[in-house]
Amino acid sequence: MDFLINAAVAADTAAAPAGSGYLEIGMLVFFVAIFYLMIWRPQAKRAKDHRNLMGSLAVGDEVVTSGGLVGKINEIKDDLFVLTIGNNVNVFCQKHAVTSVLPKGTLKSLEK
Repeated sequence: MDFLINAAVAADTAAAPAGSGYLEIGMLVFFVAIFYLMIWRPQAKRAKDHRNLMGSLAVGDEVVTSGGLVGKINEIKDDLFVLTIGNNVNVFCQKHAVTSVLPKGTLKSLEK
């Protein structure tokens, strides 16, 4: 029975000193601020820019899709558009698949 008493005495002496907890709260606030500044805020900005890009699509724009297709928008329907990628080659794509809008005349320079 002697081994139980020694363990109880040792557990009592190893207790952490009582503090106010400001250090733990400060670290929590620090990590939340880092998460906000490095992860959430840039991601929200990218999402907002992509929504603006999808809203500004118009017939005649030359775009690149996430699948790597490059073409000219021929027709726009609700959430879809018709992308002309060659002579008499049309593809239906979703608006959210557009990654960037190219400057006018880019397709002509690629055809050479």
